[in-house]
Amino acid sequence: MIPNPRFGSKSVYVVALAVLIFATACQPPTSEVPEGPEVTEILWDEWGVPHIYAPDFEQLNYAQGWAHARNHADLMLRLFGQARGRAAEYWGESYLASDRFVRTVGIPGRGQEWYEAQGPGFKEALDAFARGINDYAAQHPEAIADEVEVVLPVVAADALAHLQRIIHFTFIVDPRQVAAAARRLNSEAQVAMLEDAGEVYGSNAWAVAPQRAAGGHAMLVANPHLPWSDLFTWFEVHLVSPEVDISGVTLVGTPIVGIGFNDYLGWTHTVNTHDGADLYQLTLRDDGYVYDDEVREFDVVTETVKVLGDDGLREEELKIRSSVHGPVVAAAGDKALALRVVGLDHSGMFEQYWEMARATDFETFEAAERRLQMPMFTTMYADRDGHIMHLFGGLTPKRPAGDWDWSGVVPGDTSATLWTETHSYDELPRVVDPESGWLQNANDPPWTTTFPAALDADDFPSYMAPRFMHFRAQQSAQLLMADDSITFEELELYKHSTEMELAVRVLDDLEAAVAAHGDDTAKRAMEVLSAWDRTTDADSRGGVLFAAFFHQARGQDFFAVSWNEDEPMTTPDGIADPAAAAAALSAAAEHVEESHGAIDVSWGEVHRLRRGNYDLPGHGGPNSLGLFRVVSYRPGDDGKAAAVQGETYVAVIEFSDPVRAEALLSYGNSSQPNSPHNGDQLELFAKKELRPVWRTRADVEAHLAEHETF
Repeated sequence: MIPNPRFGSKSVYVVALAVLIFATACQPPTSEVPEGPEVTEILWDEWGVPHIYAPDFEQLNYAQGWAHARNHADLMLRLFGQARGRAAEYWGESYLASDRFVRTVGIPGRGQEWYEAQGPGFKEALDAFARGINDYAAQHPEAIADEVEVVLPVVAADALAHLQRIIHFTFIVDPRQVAAAARRLNSEAQVAMLEDAGEVYGSNAWAVAPQRAAGGHAMLVANPHLPWSDLFTWFEVHLVSPEVDISGVTLVGTPIVGIGFNDYLGWTHTVNTHDGADLYQLTLRDDGYVYDDEVREFDVVTETVKVLGDDGLREEELKIRSSVHGPVVAAAGDKALALRVVGLDHSGMFEQYWEMARATDFETFEAAERRLQMPMFTTMYADRDGHIMHLFGGLTPKRPAGDWDWSGVVPGDTSATLWTETHSYDELPRVVDPESGWLQNANDPPWTTTFPAALDADDFPSYMAPRFMHFRAQQSAQLLMADDSITFEELELYKHSTEMELAVRVLDDLEAAVAAHGDDTAKRAMEVLSAWDRTTDADSRGGVLFAAFFHQARGQDFFAVSWNEDEPMTTPDGIADPAAAAAALSAAAEHVEESHGAIDVSWGEVHRLRRGNYDLPGHGGPNSLGLFRVVSYRPGDDGKAAAVQGETYVAVIEFSDPVRAEALLSYGNSSQPNSPHNGDQLELFAKKELRPVWRTRADVEAHLAEHETF
């Protein structure tokens, strides 16, 4: 396994991401379907959400392409340029590392291969999606940045390559961790090639069964946590045709819905503790590599990478070597690292998600999931019939027995370490309709999805998933366990909780440590923390100080008691070194007072929601502090910190008749710089409010901002 920092006390890798990602279409069914609209329309509501009505599958995808371009053209074209491995050709040297990596792992060529592998009906739908993008660009050239127009026209394979870059080579493979392994190999020349991929975070998900719901209907909460930009930007859509009526979100540049719901059922995803890739260390010899005591030749492909500079285009040669394991991603001396990734031969991801969107009952939905075309992610599900499910999804390699460390670099000189098969759907951890009546996942392994536990980790291979339950997951479970009759409004309220579980766990120990070992500054700081409400609400005073304390004090030996799977909800606990903790609080207080003028500065004064013309007080905080409401911030030059990742799309859904849903896309539904929807939902986010999801034509027309017909 590639070493991965996504879990535990570190920021969890999402969404996304969520996230994610996913989604579109297979050929339309041959069975009779209800009569649909005769023309293709987009009804844009007042939040910039497109409600697309189309008479058939192809027109639905055409309008999706148009809508993606209208709200995200600049971003989408830049992402497609990177997925082609031609970004340096378009925009210069700063993209060269990305192009080298994208070409080395074969993304552009495989995008075309996936396109050729699609069945009839689906190819045409993907072509229509690309045509919709191109037609929008041709009719609205003034709306698109000059520098990204070079990517036009787009083709269907661009969307498939883009999807691979997100799922297989950012979520499954963390390029930063490949870079770390390369560094240990002393392959400094290759490290820069692999370090440009940015961070991916995680998600929360809840499913509540009817027996636990005050209204008697199953409920679902979708809550992917991803960066607020680039690859991981969500786009909210509503798609209606004779075959489907689905609301939800997709990642920009991918047709159809990756997290969504219809009138009967819904699903969401979290980034699971899935291990779908391995690095193999090769021994080089005579221009080849040693394998089973023989020297094998590499498969070698040479490509030309173009780079735009001040003097025009220059060309450089990229020699790509592949072993039986996969492409060589780093080499130094007589050693090399080859990368093996699951799912690269599974081209039906879009088709699977189309089938999920069309499903109207659990059996049909699960049949789509059984395809395992999405190579990772936990799926959380609920439906009108009252079923709930947690599936630890994806393609997990059947790793050979032996004394191999799958969490690190694996010897590649023997066939004994080479996996060639993956686990079937029925071999994956899965919980359906548990006795507890609730399911949760906060990027923790599947063993802690509900209590009493419904899965035994000993029943699965040790490499299937690790064993831990971090503070965010513990709070996630506690919020559901504490209420045996949850209303829709309560579920939404719990989702907005900003209580800091870490502080709840250790403040009593910190108070004792300060009383025994603290100086006057630490004691003054402890007075602030004793009065603090343990939240990161905008007006809460104490959270900034506690976060600074933990930053000073944290380490492997911070807790007196480590996490114990026999006490998953009450460990870790205590402070191992009280004197050091008291000193850390004193240092933190000095830092906060120097930086912000007071040790009791409010959370929202320091942490801001900034996008476009918006500058609002923030709430929520990083995963490492044990917050269910995850928001990560980046310090600015003015001493404030702006939200850059975490809470993205939130949806609370009750499967009543009709279905009830409220949602929010934190940063708004457009990334175009002059769009009124770039940041327009931040005010609701700041107030911890969601907005109604309009699904009937009458509701949409009552909130109509613009009407387009094709």
